Amino acid sequence: MNLVGVFFKGFAMGAANVIPGVSGGTVAFITGIYERLINALKSFDVTAIKLLTSGKVKEFIQHVDFFFLATLGAGVICSVLTLARLFEIGYDKYPVYVASLFFGLILASIPSVGKMVRHWSTSRYISLAVGLAIAASMAFSPEAPENTNLLYLMLCGVVAMCSMIIPGVSGSFVLLLMGNYQLIMIQSVNKLREGNLAESLPIILPVGAGAIIGLIALSHFLSWLFKRYHDNAVAVITGFVTGSLAIIWPWKTPAQVIVKNGEEKVLRYAKQIPDLDSSFAIALLIICAGAALMWLTEKLGAAKPD
Repeated sequence: MNLVGVFFKGFAMGAANVIPGVSGGTVAFITGIYERLINALKSFDVTAIKLLTSGKVKEFIQHVDFFFLATLGAGVICSVLTLARLFEIGYDKYPVYVASLFFGLILASIPSVGKMVRHWSTSRYISLAVGLAIAASMAFSPEAPENTNLLYLMLCGVVAMCSMIIPGVSGSFVLLLMGNYQLIMIQSVNKLREGNLAESLPIILPVGAGAIIGLIALSHFLSWLFKRYHDNAVAVITGFVTGSLAIIWPWKTPAQVIVKNGEEKVLRYAKQIPDLDSSFAIALLIICAGAALMWLTEKLGAAKPD
């Protein structure tokens, strides 16, 4: 696989992971690198440790698909560091338009994910309904308060990374529900980008440690799941992706607000039907643009990997 293409797919995954309601796993799934990613993460096992500790670096690199993971990871990190500030401004000034772009991306991805089910049956439709119900229920869950406890930050890393790698489940949205989205994805990332290590590292390091644990543990489970129950797993993922539309729904108003440190914090949003005005027309055009972008991404990902 062309490493330049891998980098840009990683960049797209990073962009998706920054937005609450959007899953980087969906991007990986649509662009055709998902199962390779899962298998590469799974390869960090006892054999990998033995190869590394015995000095067999070349064999270790081949065993863990190192260049693929390193290039993909570089794309994700570059995207998060460069887009965190952009999305912070975008969500502050144009929340409906930013959400509309990703609504279009997710909407267009549903048929692409669904067609990966080789044979639809009753059990697959039940799996679809379960995934849809879980994702939709998350849309109406209240947020927890912000928490900087070390173990809680590690838990945030574990849970968020697990959800980031499952298509249709947004790691950023899970962080939002856990109360630490602003702290981790916006404040700490921007402070790290600005070189403020004293304030960013105490947050980023425990979250990163938890994320690594979550990645390695989940990759083994997902690899087993895809081998044993491929169609049911994809059906659940299709439900997750479809249900996430309720999470990223662009038109909503604050329904529960608290004041913390002199600033208002929204705990829960209420979905609403949009007014048919010029703002709605612009949002609709952006949804179409997002759908077109996902269609283009799918076409690029349809190329058979090397």
